[in-house]
Amino acid sequence: MSLLVVGLNHRTAPVRLLERASVPPADLPAAVRRLLDGQHVGEVVILSTCNRVEVYAHVNAFHGALNEIGQWLSERTEVHLPPLADHLYIHYADEAVKHLFTVAAGLDSMVVGEAQILGQIRDAYGNAQEHDGPGRMLHELMQQALRVGKRVHTDTVIDKAGQSVVSAALRLGEEVVGSVAGRPALVVGAGSMGALSAATLRRAGAGTITVANRTLANAARIASTVDGTAVTVDELGTALAAADVVVTATGSVDAVLTRDMVARRADADRPLLILDLAVPRDTERTVDTLPGVTVLDIEKLGAALAGAPDTTGVEAAQAIVEEEIEAFLSWVRSSDVAPTVAALRARADQVVAAELERLASLEPAARAEAERAVRRVVSTLLHLPTVRMKELASAPGGDWYATAVRDLFQLDVANATAAAAVAADSEVRA
Repeated sequence: MSLLVVGLNHRTAPVRLLERASVPPADLPAAVRRLLDGQHVGEVVILSTCNRVEVYAHVNAFHGALNEIGQWLSERTEVHLPPLADHLYIHYADEAVKHLFTVAAGLDSMVVGEAQILGQIRDAYGNAQEHDGPGRMLHELMQQALRVGKRVHTDTVIDKAGQSVVSAALRLGEEVVGSVAGRPALVVGAGSMGALSAATLRRAGAGTITVANRTLANAARIASTVDGTAVTVDELGTALAAADVVVTATGSVDAVLTRDMVARRADADRPLLILDLAVPRDTERTVDTLPGVTVLDIEKLGAALAGAPDTTGVEAAQAIVEEEIEAFLSWVRSSDVAPTVAALRARADQVVAAELERLASLEPAARAEAERAVRRVVSTLLHLPTVRMKELASAPGGDWYATAVRDLFQLDVANATAAAAVAADSEVRA
């Protein structure tokens, strides 16, 4: 198995670097094509969220693929690879599986146990599929990761620890400006984070909620769930003037809330709380200096949550992750032996065909009966060894058995592997 993960997150890199590395949806097609155009990356999924950017790849060579992914990240961040490497983490093979399952379970999140990451993984996988990023291996890996995350939240009480990033940001904001109950609020962005923000504000008792987005229909869809109002970004200044609480989480690469826009609203008698949950940041950094304005971004949120996390349900979640890792690795090991089984049966077919050629002089009926008898004998002889090879291969170190069979029978599995890969890949992409 040649799975590789290369990434950086809120623990390993400053927010400024995460902002440079982030991949908005508009950039994803080019990013996937660039990585697949390399010699060593065969499948790829890019996970880019407010606090992590990770490349999941199925590769044919560790060092070659690592260099290709590293160069792409270097170009994207405009940071030379040696200093950038200080902020990267790398997981390979079994450790790559463990990392993704840990992420999907919410155990690697800024807020431990939050379930939002599941939707982000699902979106990353779906977006990559649209651009032919994943093949058979990453398809199975991503699907299993989603199942693991769902199982963790269903079978444990980790949700008690897993408040969303929005809830955590709102709680910290209220410690500065007081309760948001009854205060007019503005949500900028109509993606999954925008929907979560609107719902969280409603539960917190916020007053009128306005949702602003480039596409009015998307804003209206979210606003309708909280009895709010929808506006386009062209009306953002007016909506901002009426708000006391703003949550912004767009995919824009440019600032959405400028200093001039906020300055027209700034009023020391009406404190303004801005929760900027976007990467790159939606708010110009000089907005922080305006009187009466409090900006809480991902960087400040990460620092505030850096203390000891709530461990409710964490041990049970970790146990599930470990169990699911072993199950997935067993599947991988069993799958790896499939080309050897196919090659062994192909070799048997060749032997049968050669022997049947010697019976060409027989009457058709007699020859057909002989062929059936020979094939039954061969099938019976191969059945138990192939079943046992699959069973043994599912255990750690089990690839030795397939290697021994290939050596004993001098099997060429290259053609069988290529044929199986093409067939499986076609099935996944269909």
